[in-house]
Parts: sequence; C-alpha cells; structure tokens
Amino acid sequence: MFQFTQLPAVCDGVIIQLVKDRNVEDLVIDSRKAMLSEHALFFAIPGERHDGHNYVAELYAKGIRQFVLERMVLVENFPEANFLLVHSAVEALQGLVSAHRNEFSIPIIGITGSNGKTIIKEWLYQLLSPDYRIIKNPGSYNSQLGVPLSVWQMQPHHEFGIFEAGISKPNEMQELQKVIQPTLGIFTNIGPAHDEGFTSFEQKIFEKLKLFSKVEKLIYCADHELVQSAVLATCIPSFSWAFYNNADLQITPSGESFMLSWEGQKQTIQLPFRDPASAENCFHCIAVMLHLGHSVQTIQERISLLKTVPMRLELKQGINNCQIIDDSYNNDLGGLRISLDFLAGIQKKKKTIILSDILQSGLDEKELIQKIKELILTSDITRLIGIGPVLKKCQDEFKELSIETTFYPDSESGLKEINRNDFHLEVILIKGARTFHFEKIVGLLQHKVHGTRMEIDLNKIVHNLNFFKAQLKSGVKIMVMVKAFAYGSGSEEIATLLQYHRVHYLGVAYADEGVELRKNHITIPIMVMNATEESFQTIVDYNLQPVMYSLSMLRSLSDFLGSKSCTVHLEAETGMNRLGLEAEDLEEAISILKINPNIKIASMFSHLAGADESVHDEFSKSQVSRYEHAYHTISSQLNIAPIRHILNSSGILRFHKHQMDMVRLGLGLYGLNPTSEAFYQLQPAATLKTVISQVKTIKAGESIGYGRKGKADYKMTLATIAIGYADGFSRSFSRGAGVVLINGKKAPVVGNVCMDMTMIDMTGIEAKEGDEVIIFGDGLPIQELAARANTIPYEILTNTSERVKRIYYAESI
Repeated sequence: MFQFTQLPAVCDGVIIQLVKDRNVEDLVIDSRKAMLSEHALFFAIPGERHDGHNYVAELYAKGIRQFVLERMVLVENFPEANFLLVHSAVEALQGLVSAHRNEFSIPIIGITGSNGKTIIKEWLYQLLSPDYRIIKNPGSYNSQLGVPLSVWQMQPHHEFGIFEAGISKPNEMQELQKVIQPTLGIFTNIGPAHDEGFTSFEQKIFEKLKLFSKVEKLIYCADHELVQSAVLATCIPSFSWAFYNNADLQITPSGESFMLSWEGQKQTIQLPFRDPASAENCFHCIAVMLHLGHSVQTIQERISLLKTVPMRLELKQGINNCQIIDDSYNNDLGGLRISLDFLAGIQKKKKTIILSDILQSGLDEKELIQKIKELILTSDITRLIGIGPVLKKCQDEFKELSIETTFYPDSESGLKEINRNDFHLEVILIKGARTFHFEKIVGLLQHKVHGTRMEIDLNKIVHNLNFFKAQLKSGVKIMVMVKAFAYGSGSEEIATLLQYHRVHYLGVAYADEGVELRKNHITIPIMVMNATEESFQTIVDYNLQPVMYSLSMLRSLSDFLGSKSCTVHLEAETGMNRLGLEAEDLEEAISILKINPNIKIASMFSHLAGADESVHDEFSKSQVSRYEHAYHTISSQLNIAPIRHILNSSGILRFHKHQMDMVRLGLGLYGLNPTSEAFYQLQPAATLKTVISQVKTIKAGESIGYGRKGKADYKMTLATIAIGYADGFSRSFSRGAGVVLINGKKAPVVGNVCMDMTMIDMTGIEAKEGDEVIIFGDGLPIQELAARANTIPYEILTNTSERVKRIYYAESI
C-alpha cells in the first residue's frame, strides 16, 4: 500500500499540494469509470480527443481527492485535494505499478504475440486454478494503460500471475516489462495486427521479445520461423514446440490424438478442439504445464474440461421493455468492474444486477463482500439480486447500500422465486460464475424472438469512432448520424454508446427518432434533418434542433414560435440538389433571422455529392467554395459564427483540409469503407445471422418454392433458413443471386426468397438443423452481398427489419 507522499519517488514527480497523506487504493484514468473514493488516485492523461485535466473539477465534485497532473491547475479551487505534478501521467502510472509489482516474488507468466493472447491467458487460468490463487488481466486489458491497471490488483493472497501485453509501436514493451516482470514467457505467433506501427515483421517481433528480457524460460512455437530466428538471435532461454520443425517438444498427429515427444519421453494426448487456431493455443498451454512439472495425465484431465472462452458480454432485448446485459460466463472482481463500467454507459433510471458468488477470490468473506459493496455503491445500482451461499449468508451487510436487495442460496431457488413481472423498463446485468448456470436466468428474462439476429460489436464501433477521431485536427467536433435506426443497428443503444464516448452531436432524419432518444436519456444536442411543420411543437418540447433547408420552412418556424426560442441548423444547397437554401434565398433568410433573434443558429452546413470518388474531386472543391461563400454571407450579415461542417464519412477520409469546425460520421462508424480507396483500419461491426430450420433431400428434377422458380438439376441437399424479405433479405437474392455462409462455405439461394424464409442449396456442406447461418459478416462481407443485389451497403444495413433481434456485445471476462 502506497501513501501519497511516497508517490514522488516512484512516479518521478513533485507534490504541489498536500492536504492529507492518504492511502492510494484505486487507480483511475477515465472519469466515466471512477471509483468514487478519497483513496482513489486519478491520472489526468492528455489524449488525442480528450484531456484528463478537463475532468478534474468534475471528479473533485464526485469525491476524488488525489490527482496526478501533467500541467498546473488552480489548486486553490480544490482545497481538500492532493496534487502531484509529473512529466508524463502514463509513465507515472507505470512507475507506481512497477513499484507495486516489486513487492511480490510470485511466478508470473507474460504473454504476447499477434493472436491468441487472451484465449491462452484464460485457458491457463482454468488449467492452473486448482493449484494457485491467480491474478490476471480482466478481459484483454493488455495496453500501456490496461496492463498497469491489471497488475495493480495484485494482492498478498495471490500465488501466481498471468498477464498479456500488446504494443502498437516501438519502445512500448520495455515499459510493460517493468510493470509485469514475467518469470515465464509465451510468444503466441506473429501476424499483421498493428503492422502500421512497425517497419517490418522482424522489427515487431524483436520489440515484443523485450517483454521476456529477464524470463527464466520463453515458450514459443518453432513453426513460426521468424519468431524462431528472433528468439535464437536474442539468446533468451527457451522451450519450443512444433509440428513440423525441430523443437524441444515435438508434436505428431496420430489419428484423433497427438504424440508428444520431449526429453526422451513419448505420450499421447487428445484435444477438445479441432480447429487449427484452438489447437495451437492449446499446445502453448500444454507446453507451459509440462514446464511447470505437471504430468500428461493431469494435463489430459484438465484440458478435457476446457471450455470455449466467451470474451464478450451481450446486450439483449428483455421482457417488459427491459435490456439484459448477459455476462453469465465468468465472475471475478476485475470482470465485475468491467461489466459495471458497461452498465454505467446505459442511461436508464432502474438498474438491477443479478450476481453470483465470486469464487476463488483469495479474500476472506468480509474483504470480498466489502469489495463487492464498493463496486455496487459507485455504479448507480437500484436493485441487487444475490445468488450463492456466501452472498446469502452475508445479506445483512448490503443493507447499508440503501437499495432493494434479494438473496437466494443457489440458482435453483432463484429460478423458482424470481418473478418475470417484477422487471419493467430497466437494464439488468446478469453476472455469474459459470458453475451457477446463469444462462437459465437469461432465458427466463430474455424476450423470445425467432432465430434471426443482428449482432453489433460495440468494441468495433468504438474502434471505428476512435479511428475517425484520429483523422481530425485538434478542436474539430464530431456529429454522428443515427438516422434510419442507426443504419439498422439500433438507435437507442448506439446513441447511448456515443453519448458515453462524448461525441458532440447526434443527427436523426425525423423528429420522432429524436424523441425516442430523449425518452431514453440521450441529452446531447440532436439535429433533425427532415423536420416538418407538424413536428415543430415536438421539436420544442424535446429540445431538438431542426434543419432549416428552405425559406418556407424558416417562415413557418417563425410563425409557429412567436416569442418561444429554438436552435436550428441552416443547410446550404451547393450542388447536391436535394435539400438546402439556394444562393438567391440567402438575402431573404437573413431578413427573417434578423427579425427573429429567438431563432438561434447552431451550425450551417452542406453535403458533398461525390466525396467518395476521386473522379468528383473538382466538383467537391467547387461545392466547398460555394458553401464558404454562403457561410460568409450569413455570418457577416448576422454577425454570428455558427459551426461549419460539410464532410461526411468519405469526406473525413479524403478531404482533411476541409474539416472546418465539425464533421458528420455515418456509415463509417459501422466499419464500412464509404470510399473507393483502401482503409483497412476500419472494422465491420455488424453481423446478420439466422439458423437452419429444416434440412431435406430433393430429387433431381423437382421444383422448389413459389412459382416453382427453383429447380434441382441434381440430387440436392436443401436447407430452409429462418429469414425472408420481411426481415430485409431482399427478393433480389432469389434464384442464385444471393449466397449465405454455412460452416465457412457459401451456399446459394434456390428459388424465390419468401416472406419469412429462404431455401438454399447446401449440397456437400456438413450442417444440421439449428446450425448457424451467416447472411453477412466474417467470411461474407456486406459489400459482396450488396454487389450481388446491385445496390449499396447502406441499403442492406437499413433494410434489416426492426423485427430482427439486435444483440450488442463488448469485451468481458
């Protein structure tokens, strides 16, 4: 435990205000995820888009009393706070945690590589838990910030540590080595992830190997020849394994088993996984266990019990207009904190957590219950349902939280007693250790719909948002368009995520879309692109901001408002020829606005008609010129300086010099490249899936579907899948124009697409009823689907019916 007065020595800083020498218990880097305690320490880290120094006052008001700064603040405004001034807040964080790590002498496994780090970490945790009390990263907290936050959780009761580390550029890994100080290393493999930060694969490998500069042994696969060469060149003590090359542990397939040969021994082992990636990950774990002295019999027993690691929590539609956060796989304090952070981003008044006992925490009951109470206390929970003998036994300890509580000794009791009708208009976090089988509780409270679903990866949404933010100059605001049901992805959930990540504006098509967002606690400004006279009252009532795109609209709003006020956006017509004030309209618009000072102009904007293709660049530049002339006319005549914006997603990527004051992000948020150029950093976030309803064999010559448009030219294995044109799977995919993906293989549509189902030819594909079918996603990009329908990805996404269940997921564990 460190006290504040010890920080200058370990953080390389100077105390600029000391009020009280407090203990440092919790480390905070994100004001949205703060542990509200006077013993928390906030690191004000300046980033590309957000500066932690801007949130000092907010956190002080919430109860934080200890701060690490890179620049001075008016300390007299914070009379109860301690402040430490440092050169780098990130380096100060790493220095503090390195000093914390020095207090422990337990064995630590460090893991790096391009792929498989998190899976190997979680499997090793499962395999070694019978022998040790283990500390590990929650989720994939493997960055320059995530690693120290993870290692800080190391406590005296821990006997073993497993930490993964990732880097994106040179000279990062040596800092993580000081924080983790691994005694045993695993290098998984090398691939193209984060290639842009390095000049070559070789450079990236040598940089990653810096994690293992002081390990007793490094475990790696010698079949990765670049890794093998680098390890030999660095002379790091190693234990290699391989299928094909010579290695310390030679692995030879033998039927459904594998022969292990090492140190003169030969024994066979079977894996519970068949795919090559899982096999490689599993053999890294086997090599570690052999090195640690476990027998092959013990290894076989334990790997047979390995389970697939679900590294995500899912946001699902629940009964009675509830939302469910399904995290029913794993429960430890680190994972609970991640889940509660995710819950914090959902703006509902009622928040329930259904929580199981936390197993193998290494803490005594009193300490464990206190930690759980602290997490719940800072998470705005309104109801706790605890399940498990420890929580039931300690239920009186939670009375001081002043929230509704119910406790059950086991899952069976909970399933019998929990009443579905007790849940209304709330978000429910279901967080349980695997042995409690909380998937049954999820089933009890989840809204039942058919098997077709769209999965939206919120981590990828955030990645894409940050990618576009990184393209912007300092001070440029960002508006995100969530019109058309957020391009089919679900407006409320996406808007909530965007508000959590502090975008400046949201854009919707119609007022009723804005109203729904306001009803779901979205408070940031919302621009309504297609306002109507009938919607003016609603717009004023819900504090929405309509676009004025014509003189008639402007006159109507003036007549409606009277003495009331309204904030609007002016749209200038510059060549799109869709909506907007023409150049000859500006003089009259100025006259109307001069006599209506209650109409406030938030921004003036226009649309580029061809920003996605270089062939239109000259026209785009002419549009910018016409826009700037219109803006100057308005701003000079009215003596105002409204926000300027003209760039959409493709414009952000292709016209950096015209970012102005704000940009509008649309389809790019979902990872679809809106240009004809290559931007590989974007990550498609949506996957549309369904299931096989029936499989049958059709004789050659038989017809299939309405109008007998499908014909079996051969003995055909036919599958009927649970999606049709009412779900958004267009009839244009009929008769072989469309394909779907089943177990990694493409299967064409047969006959006409029906309203609720579609027939496909799955001849030669191994699959059964109930198996998953990908409509678009990994292996079948939405761009390919759009090309087959002779349309654009926008239409595919927005056509996906609202009756299709949306499932949102993010990093968990």
